[in-house]
Amino acid sequence: MVKKTKNIIDSINKAKKGDEMSYTFLLNLFWKDIYRFILKKNNNENETEDLTIRTFAKAFDKLNSFNDDYEFKTWLISIANNLFIDQYRKKKTETVSLHKEASEIYKIEDVEPTPVDQLIIEQNLAQLLAYIKQLKPHYQEMINLRFFQEMSYKEMAKELNEPMNNIKVKLLRAKKLLAEIINTAKS
Repeated sequence: MVKKTKNIIDSINKAKKGDEMSYTFLLNLFWKDIYRFILKKNNNENETEDLTIRTFAKAFDKLNSFNDDYEFKTWLISIANNLFIDQYRKKKTETVSLHKEASEIYKIEDVEPTPVDQLIIEQNLAQLLAYIKQLKPHYQEMINLRFFQEMSYKEMAKELNEPMNNIKVKLLRAKKLLAEIINTAKS
């Protein structure tokens, strides 16, 4: 347990410095826990997935405010719970906001493809497209925009009219799910 906690703290510190692999590690490690927590509250898979993405986007955006004295999972659940309550209140009151809240986007360099990106790019195109079709439509769109249309995060955010931090989390999740599909097919 101590080693796992140290790995988490190390990953958080690296993520604070913009290390994409650390963001991916944290997302993969805690995705199921946060997803299950939200799903128990609303029983709607689409809303749960959206809230989970928003939870990680907000957490990564505010990562510098995380206090190492607390459990990271507890912090994520707190964010998820607050987002769920906010969404519930919005649905209940049916109010419309006329302005968007501006937030500082966590920094991940958008440069050369990572090894995972390179693997995706080099896959046999016909087989890759078959794998991609197994993803949910919004994840298919993320993969398409990033790897086939070669858009930057900023261009994707503008195209989809979503905050850049949501785009980054969705793309991390899409790549993870695609890698799982590919690995399952190969075994």
